[in-house]
Amino acid sequence: MNWQSPPAMRKHLLIAVGMLLSTSATLAQQPVQPLPKVGGCPLGYYSSGGYCVPSSGGNTRGAIEKSGNSCPLGFYSSGNYCLSSPSNEREAIQQTGKPCPLGWYSSGNYCARSR
Repeated sequence: MNWQSPPAMRKHLLIAVGMLLSTSATLAQQPVQPLPKVGGCPLGYYSSGGYCVPSSGGNTRGAIEKSGNSCPLGFYSSGNYCLSSPSNEREAIQQTGKPCPLGWYSSGNYCARSR
């Protein structure tokens, strides 16, 4: 058996935990991507043809088209869209049927997934 000293084991454990946390947080956030244009574009996006395209400033938040009058938990309204809040670690999609896909939960007219 190859046993490592306690400080070396702690170092490896901390590296592994850090990688896991950074990967899961990245995967759970709403993607920043072009959206079909519905009225005016949300904050941080600009119009290009029939799309709202993320601005290149780096402060643009992920967005989804608003379904109904409210946004899912962790999102706020911006015109006809719901923008992800800065501290949000959830991803949301419009709910098209019941129930939501495995690993997702219902949040108003949306299905949301948290890390």
